[in-house]
Amino acid sequence: MGDGVKQILTKPIQLADQVTKWADEANSFKQECMELKVKTERLVGLLRQAARAELYERPARRIMDDTEQVLDKAVSLVSRCRARGLMKRVFTIIPAGAFRKMFIQLDNSIGDVSWLIRVSSAAAADDFGHLGLPPIAQNEPILFLIWEQIATMFTGSLDARADAAASLVSLARDNDRYGKLIIEEDGVGPLLRLLKDGRVEAQENAALAIGLLARDPESVERMVLAGVCSVFAKVLKEGAMKVQAMVAWAVSELVANHPKCQDVFAQNNVIRLLVTHLAFETVQEHSKYAIPSKGMSIHSVVIANNAAAPMDTAEKSQMQHPCGNQSRNNKNQMHNVIQSTMAKSGNTQSNFNATAGAPKHKQNASLNGTGIKGRESEDPATKANMKAMAARALWHLAKGNSAICKSITESKALLCFAVLLEKGADEVRYNSAMALMEICRVAEQDADLRRSGFKPTSPAARAVVDQLLRIVDKAEYDDDLLVPCIVALGCLSKTFRQTETRIILGPLVRLLDEREVVVMKKATLALTKFACTENHHHVDHSKAIINAGGAKHLVQLVYFGEEIQIPALILLCYIAIHVPDSEALAQAEVLTVLEWSYKQAYMVQERTVENLLHEAKTRLELYQSRSSRGYH
Repeated sequence: MGDGVKQILTKPIQLADQVTKWADEANSFKQECMELKVKTERLVGLLRQAARAELYERPARRIMDDTEQVLDKAVSLVSRCRARGLMKRVFTIIPAGAFRKMFIQLDNSIGDVSWLIRVSSAAAADDFGHLGLPPIAQNEPILFLIWEQIATMFTGSLDARADAAASLVSLARDNDRYGKLIIEEDGVGPLLRLLKDGRVEAQENAALAIGLLARDPESVERMVLAGVCSVFAKVLKEGAMKVQAMVAWAVSELVANHPKCQDVFAQNNVIRLLVTHLAFETVQEHSKYAIPSKGMSIHSVVIANNAAAPMDTAEKSQMQHPCGNQSRNNKNQMHNVIQSTMAKSGNTQSNFNATAGAPKHKQNASLNGTGIKGRESEDPATKANMKAMAARALWHLAKGNSAICKSITESKALLCFAVLLEKGADEVRYNSAMALMEICRVAEQDADLRRSGFKPTSPAARAVVDQLLRIVDKAEYDDDLLVPCIVALGCLSKTFRQTETRIILGPLVRLLDEREVVVMKKATLALTKFACTENHHHVDHSKAIINAGGAKHLVQLVYFGEEIQIPALILLCYIAIHVPDSEALAQAEVLTVLEWSYKQAYMVQERTVENLLHEAKTRLELYQSRSSRGYH
């Protein structure tokens, strides 16, 4: 809506005035000219009414262009009826159907302008069920239906705006083209206003519509420029939980379809707000863990606390890496880790507050402004959905972004993910596993993130790895969590010590034995990250894989693995290079497997595989031939 569109009304009004004036001067077809004058006067009256109204610009420009063309033809028609003199009238030919066609066109223009005025009126916006479409919409009814809903979003009552948002949701869900039209026709702005100011149901519909509109990078970019990130942050801070959950889902959709907007959301504090929602009733609420202050990460708090208070033997064992000195049958260890961590952090933060001289009531002020107040009364389903959507949003925000992953690992999010992996609902667990997988993928490439977020002394890392191992060890193949947990463990391969190798690699090796193809492939790739030369403990890891029975499984996969043949061959080559004198490799006849593989053209197409295979075969020929004679 705006005044700029009124400039295009000047020419149609001038043409209409000229038609009425020349109609009075007609010397032929006087009756038809009088009827033409009546219709034109009705049209110009509507045009002047439109000039006084706040018009919806997108349809206004189209309707005024069409109306101007109709009136231009009307001027041409009545000008011929003004011809004076016998000869001029004789040679001025007007087809019999010209006036009939003009009457239809003027009626259509009257209908179009009348619709435009009503669609731009707040009073009419509440009654769109009886408004109908203008004549100009015959060729593109959907476009005009979209215009109606957007106009209602601008001018209608709260109820009408809620209904219009629901209609836009239906249109955006049905067709990609409809979604693009909603964005092109300025539909994002009123949706964002409704999201800020509407009732809960209307806000949900607005957030859902925005998420559905995020079909491609261009659409997301236009919504980001319209201010969607700041509005989402405001809702995540102050909105109703149902709306916040829908907004979190919308964040995940926008980021999934246009990863470049990750940093814009981070700049608007969305990461911190999502972590706060994830932590609500998941781990003990505490300002230090809700929003870590700069320079005071979760790790530094734990270390500071350990320095301040001597640890007994049990505490010292807990401070080791999650896989070190743990009993596989101790199902409550993660809970002990988290409870111990939170208890320690409470004491540490109290000491920190006292040192800084900060009043206690100020420490919780940040939580009171983030939508926490009153959330305890929400129903369990709403709380679970909020956590699921917060985890989903963090999953997509973390993907490939070191800075965001660092923010997540410095918060209490890792502890939350660990708890939710065990105790959350199905969707919460899956989204948490996917978020951890993406964070671990980034940590694999980012040494600084790996050292700070997953260092062995980190209780959060202990809790996470404990849960990843539990799921992999359980190995339920109908469980969607298994694959992301396998990938995550593989990405963390450089963080594990020699003493932890057996506990980590045993469950992964067992997955190589007659399992689903995708599971075996992911397990093979994860094990390769442990055994590859780039891993500092590659020799110990390779020995652990052999001791767990990995050689015989890999031999079978190289021969019969189909989709897994190449990954299995690469892993087998690394093991052979690092532990060429292993008797287990000789018994499994690995050298024979490598020689067979070398003759398969499709297996050595890539130069890196060929070079790896050649090195492994050469190493085994030095050791295994001698060892083999000992078996005969």
